[in-house]
Amino acid sequence: MNDSILIRKATTADIAILHQFEQGVIVAELPFDSTLKDGPINYYDLPLMISAKHIELLVGEFDGSIIASGYARVEHAKPYLKHTAYAYLGFMYVLPAYRGQGINKKIVQALQQWAVTQNVFELRLDVYYGNEPAIKAYEKIGFSKHMIEMRLETEK
Repeated sequence: MNDSILIRKATTADIAILHQFEQGVIVAELPFDSTLKDGPINYYDLPLMISAKHIELLVGEFDGSIIASGYARVEHAKPYLKHTAYAYLGFMYVLPAYRGQGINKKIVQALQQWAVTQNVFELRLDVYYGNEPAIKAYEKIGFSKHMIEMRLETEK
């Protein structure tokens, strides 16, 4: 099936399903992030992501149905780093019925190819510390742990 997956640039016609995927990402992240607000939330401005020159929003399609998503956003690096820019990856989502089949890897590879066309040669992404399945999946395709963000909630 992996060969039957079409990876393509998202269009405005995909927004409804992408909103559903966004909620899937949020539901998956809720157990790992006590700082998320209660009630409905959104992470992404999808029309902007589709039209922005510095963002590549991709979808994975199988038999005419969108089953996966991911984006790369070119960011300026800190001036003290070796690279001047990096591609930040996010919105990595695969419908549960299609997980474990290498679809996320195909999207990451396509995003990496896009980043290279932008003269960007470093990819970064964030994964919640306790999300071991995601960490293992990203390590499997070549990512390595780099830094741990820590937080302390103070009394109000």
